[in-house]
Amino acid sequence: MTNVPEYFGSLVFDDRVMKARLSANVYFSLKETMETGKKLDLSVANAVAAAMRDWAVEKGATHFTHWFQPLTGVTAEKHDSFITPSPDGRVIMEFSGKELIKGEPDASSFPSGGLRATFEARGYTAWDPTSYAFIKGKTLCIPTAFCSYGGEALDKKTPLLRSMEALNRQALRVLKLFGNEDVRRVTASVGPEQEYFLVDRAMYDKRKDLIYTGRTLFGAKPPKGQELDDHYFGSIKPRVAAFMEDLNDELWKLGILAKTEHNEVAPAQHELAPIYTTANIATDHNQLTMEIMQKVASKHGLVCLLHEKPFAGVNGSGKHNNWSIATDTGVNLLSPGETPYENAQFLVFLTAVIQAVDDYQGLLRLSVATAGNDHRLGANEAPPAVISMFLGDEISAVLDAIETDAPYNGTEKRKMKLGVDALPRFFRDTTDRNRTSPFAFTGNKFEFRMVGSSDSIACANIMLNSAVAESLRQFADRLEGAADFDAELHALLRETIIAHKRIIFNGNGYDDAWIKEATEQRGLLNLKTTPDALGVLMEKKNVDMLTAHKVFSEVELRSRYEIQLENYCKTVRIEALTMVDMARKEILPAVESYLTAVASTAAAKKAVDPALSSSYEQKVISRLSALVEQIDARTDALELAMVKLSAVSDITGEAAGIRDEILPKMRELREVCDEAETVTAESYWPFPTYGELLFGVR
Repeated sequence: MTNVPEYFGSLVFDDRVMKARLSANVYFSLKETMETGKKLDLSVANAVAAAMRDWAVEKGATHFTHWFQPLTGVTAEKHDSFITPSPDGRVIMEFSGKELIKGEPDASSFPSGGLRATFEARGYTAWDPTSYAFIKGKTLCIPTAFCSYGGEALDKKTPLLRSMEALNRQALRVLKLFGNEDVRRVTASVGPEQEYFLVDRAMYDKRKDLIYTGRTLFGAKPPKGQELDDHYFGSIKPRVAAFMEDLNDELWKLGILAKTEHNEVAPAQHELAPIYTTANIATDHNQLTMEIMQKVASKHGLVCLLHEKPFAGVNGSGKHNNWSIATDTGVNLLSPGETPYENAQFLVFLTAVIQAVDDYQGLLRLSVATAGNDHRLGANEAPPAVISMFLGDEISAVLDAIETDAPYNGTEKRKMKLGVDALPRFFRDTTDRNRTSPFAFTGNKFEFRMVGSSDSIACANIMLNSAVAESLRQFADRLEGAADFDAELHALLRETIIAHKRIIFNGNGYDDAWIKEATEQRGLLNLKTTPDALGVLMEKKNVDMLTAHKVFSEVELRSRYEIQLENYCKTVRIEALTMVDMARKEILPAVESYLTAVASTAAAKKAVDPALSSSYEQKVISRLSALVEQIDARTDALELAMVKLSAVSDITGEAAGIRDEILPKMRELREVCDEAETVTAESYWPFPTYGELLFGVR
């Protein structure tokens, strides 16, 4: 395919298709529903469903599905065909408005965190008209929300849409104070940069750890890793380039705005970045992107690894969540303006984000908490677990001037008191980007860099949208009743900066001195692991905020706590069991076989001539024999710890046990197994090494 504009979005029931296939009345009614949330009339739904069916059938589709995002972290779908029996014994293709709007998949096997009993199978899907339907294979996929029989959200889309609405409501209140009467809607926009690894399928198939867990649980460091920085932005290898070309074609047909691709820092690591779109659609598109990456990789004899830390000793993979807020009139509210008026408005939204990140740093941290991401955060390739914000020198200088009521010593030296002396024009931040910051301002957006590569971006954006909505609510409550708006605005900005400047840090986030300063002097949270982070979810302040904005109910929050901890425990349990299996069935037999071969060589030497030296063989035998004993003992210790953990019935206690007992024993077992790999002959080692995996795709 060469003419991208012709086939871009060809598998999407988008605005172009709707205009061509729907009557004017139906089209405008649907658009009103999409833009304002107005309830869709059944007659309109029937007309839309008929048009969708005809379009999909013409494209070769035979089935439809309500495509949703349960709390498993991946998407789900149940396929129904369009066929309906006709009186003559044949079939016709039908699809009704009721089938479009609502579905009833069996919800009994999806995680619910106690929102419904196991025997209560009912779950309902509801069409999300703000995200276009698309065709995948021979199936029409309809993006939907997913809820329980009692109406509780069982998915990630529903709270994301709620958070976007909360942000919209509060942002409109603030904008009205600045005279923006023409603005009808404010939307969060997101562009997630997706990192991933590509490895050869034949090698992948020989490693149980990659198959079962998505990451390598054993592996000695190869002679070369990423030390030379020669892979980053390097020439893309032909096999990878062919994969990227096919991936782009598939994504573009689905209307996904894949824009930038390049080699990342680690060998075999790459990145794909899309153009911004609304947070809801960006989330749908990112879920699709991850799925299609894996499918396209398979066609090229590759496997796409999305785990946050598939290889020890080289960089892991993240998903930088570039977030901004914009009006339906085209104004980016995080972009410095050209006039004092526009800059005052910008500063209100900027300080709202600063307050939100400080007040709800725990929620932002837990939004990216997973067993996989715990291995990545703070590992000198990703931000630390401590949340802080990077603003750059120029924006920081502006805030300092407001705080101290001093002249601004930037591009123009003008007094910073709003409404008294004109706020100076200041340019977009020109300082270097800080790659060590978890939450960095990069000109007209914030880049939340803690999100893991396999994560749904929904969780991070739910918490970010909600926290900023709360800041804006507080600002609007105060400013709406102000007798002197300009004076109150200046006081608000100054007080907010003073109260929350502890969260701003423009230095090196990897420095141990910063972690000490952040926690001991500034009082910032350092939630190093998933159990630590999830513990803050049910704190009263967080529950009150999220329920007040109707993003979650308290029972929905409790369910998320249970589900995420359970997922953490299950993930590490699978890893531990895989380690035991590989150690017992592969590593120990391989080392023993090599030991036998070395001992035979030593015996053969002595048989030929007792005077021949066998010091090398004796040294290898001695070292490997000791390692075999250690591997066996540490495997037993890990197994025993797992047995003891089975007796813990409380999920919080189990997660703590995983963190404090199981993970350390896994590290201890890996240490001796990796050492054994460095001594064992390559031909005896039972699975592909790091060197083969990282440099095997050419």
